[in-house]
Amino acid sequence: MSADREKGIADGRFRFIFGVPFLIRLSRGSDSRACARIGGSPATRSVRPAPGWECIEPMKFALFGDIHANLEALQTVLADARARQCTHFVCLGDLVGYNANPVECLDLVRDLGCPVVKGNHDEEASEDTDLEGLNPLAEAALLWTRAQLDEQRKDWLRDLKMIRQVRDFTIVHATLDSPDSWAYVMNKFDAMASFSYQFTQLCFYGHTHAPKIYLKDDSVYSVDRTGISVKPGTKYFINCGSVGQPRDGDWRAAYATYDVVGKRIEIHRLEYDIDTAQNKIIEAGLPEMLATRLALGK
Repeated sequence: MSADREKGIADGRFRFIFGVPFLIRLSRGSDSRACARIGGSPATRSVRPAPGWECIEPMKFALFGDIHANLEALQTVLADARARQCTHFVCLGDLVGYNANPVECLDLVRDLGCPVVKGNHDEEASEDTDLEGLNPLAEAALLWTRAQLDEQRKDWLRDLKMIRQVRDFTIVHATLDSPDSWAYVMNKFDAMASFSYQFTQLCFYGHTHAPKIYLKDDSVYSVDRTGISVKPGTKYFINCGSVGQPRDGDWRAAYATYDVVGKRIEIHRLEYDIDTAQNKIIEAGLPEMLATRLALGK
């Protein structure tokens, strides 16, 4: 085996495709495609591969949820994801509730044609069930939201699945062990229950409105980071934060990106036109506290 080939194995630049080792090198610049060839020579940086080379197209996911009818935040997130050259979009649920643009946010996500899972506010907004037990702010917002949505949009929300597998990862709004009970993953013990039902290396979720990364190898623990590299032998349960109503003390919209080729996950925070979002809440006749809490990140 050549020294170059041995080095490729050592530093992880080999990928095995149908059992055949390919030497991978990402091209630099705006084109993030990876060129590969069987053998030991380094890949060229040319966008057009020479004969015998294969280009692996980039695959970068933008994962976002807990939009809660905040159109200004959602538009900012989608624009940023496109600027970061995301090729695919995934929604983790709770498109509606709390804020003043449920129709526009639902239509925008639906038009993406991306995988979406159901959140608890999506479920409540699409049904005519009693809202007893909800806090007064959520109840008032859901009653208002029900009046804004037509039956066709309610049907679309109703038909959303609780759990989906997308490529090599799983998505859920709340928990994997009991997704329709809408329990919260607040600590490593809560995460343990979901890890028991996680059959992919990665799972992305929402519901708590606070970004968090849980890992499982020899034990289950969390890390306070805005980015992490995916390592073999470790499982990841990742909360992508909230687009439209963060509750971690930071008012900025949150979402995550997953670079499949680079095996890298990043959580991003973005300022958006919060004044417009707040004014819309008040003009719609929704509780003023819903506008106030946006700026508090609570």
